Amino acid sequence: MSIIVTDATLHEAHRDNHTHRDVNGGWLRPAVFGAMDGLVSNLALMTGVAGGAVSHQTIVITGLAGLAAGAFSMAAGEYTSVASQRELVEAELDIERRELRKHPADEERELAELYMSRGVEPDLAREVARQLSQDPEQALEIHAREELGIDPSDLPSPTVAAVSSFASFALGALLPLLPYLLGASALWPAVLLALFGLFGCGAVVAKVTARSWWFSGTRQLVLGGVAAALTFGLGHLFGAAIG
Repeated sequence: MSIIVTDATLHEAHRDNHTHRDVNGGWLRPAVFGAMDGLVSNLALMTGVAGGAVSHQTIVITGLAGLAAGAFSMAAGEYTSVASQRELVEAELDIERRELRKHPADEERELAELYMSRGVEPDLAREVARQLSQDPEQALEIHAREELGIDPSDLPSPTVAAVSSFASFALGALLPLLPYLLGASALWPAVLLALFGLFGCGAVVAKVTARSWWFSGTRQLVLGGVAAALTFGLGHLFGAAIG
């Protein structure tokens, strides 16, 4: 066992052993899950139609329609969701801003009491609250963080969310369609490429989870494969019933 002998060594040991994963997943998580959503939904759609013994042209048109419809739907839904969330947050910030302007002493006392509830000595808590409240914008940011759990300077953009959702979904939905666009006439190349894509997406997701890459990849491959198999079977049944 190594012995820590200096403050510098202690600092380095703490730094090297006290790192954490990004529990929110940053941009990677929504991008990968958007692509995975497009991949699974379009693969299932195409296999369902193929199960009905339709023409090659019909499968390609179905895949293209699924890509466009899904991508636009994801973008519209994400834009509306993020815009609504942002509007709600901004409304709450306006309320907090008015309270800081109308009742600064009460807001300062509220902040001091919050620090005291967390174990800070009363005199120190009041002094910290007084100093932090001298700058209105800084006071607003602190109250927003403490009371609402948000960062006013880091609100999500509806446009960025919509564009990224559109792009990631379209990229995933394109994967099972590629073999057909490149001249394939059978379903199995599309299914094979899509399954490889599912495994790859699952493996990438492992970067923001505690699971191993092969476990995450295999799990997503199985789930996507089951979805495709079920829709193919349903398409076959419906095709036989209609025919």
